[in-house]
Amino acid sequence: MGPVGLEDPYSAIARAIERYRWILTEAFILSSRLGFRFSALILAASDTTSVSLTWALTLLVTNPRVLRKAQDELDIKVGRDRHVEERDLNNLVYLQAIVKETLRTYPAVPLTVPHEATQDCTVGGYHVTAGTRVVVNLWKLQRDPRVWPNPSKFKPERFLSDGCDEGGGGGGGGEAANRDFRGQHFEYIPFGSGRRMCPGANFALQTLHMTLARLLHAFELRLPSSKDHDDDDDVEHPDEVVDMTEGSGLTMPKVTPLEVLLHPRLPLPLYEL
Repeated sequence: MGPVGLEDPYSAIARAIERYRWILTEAFILSSRLGFRFSALILAASDTTSVSLTWALTLLVTNPRVLRKAQDELDIKVGRDRHVEERDLNNLVYLQAIVKETLRTYPAVPLTVPHEATQDCTVGGYHVTAGTRVVVNLWKLQRDPRVWPNPSKFKPERFLSDGCDEGGGGGGGGEAANRDFRGQHFEYIPFGSGRRMCPGANFALQTLHMTLARLLHAFELRLPSSKDHDDDDDVEHPDEVVDMTEGSGLTMPKVTPLEVLLHPRLPLPLYEL
């Protein structure tokens, strides 16, 4: 394999090398190999994390019961006299379930990278010849009603071991309590699986958990179009209040930008720099 980027004549790196060949000598390219790779990893993780964070906030503002339950957990586990720290994340079980459910309903990357069959095989009843490229539809896989009851409903409780539903009783969820996104449960693989699993998964998850935890802990979230509602109001906002249309591309962004109002919920001194 030649210098990084040159093996794919259509890549942005290859085009830059061709255009600026008088600057980008072979020695420079070879010495920058790791830099290119690390930059690609960071950019990819940042993009997918921002997409996932947008969907998580969208789902929370349209599901006030879930939002309030997450904030109650933060108040109990962290308190209101300090900010969330990394050491708190392991104790935020419901927040972890929210992230898992967000990645299930709106995976940042709806299609896996292509995989090529090395030999003739049968996949789902279809004959796949050697050399065929196979792409897995993660969005469809993670909304399969044969695996996920009521798959279109945003219900973090399905990932909790106690399986508590909206009323706090048992039996309303928990069917996915033992499933994780490390590639061992093939009905739930938002980061892919195997040796080609997303290398930036840990970075993306850590950033997503910490950012979401600090936002929910420090601020009340409101939709600009919604009226102030009572804290005991469990009525979810209808979908028409927030456009849930999904975009297309390598990632799955929200077509309409999310507009949300943030109101401080902690003592004011905590917001001082």
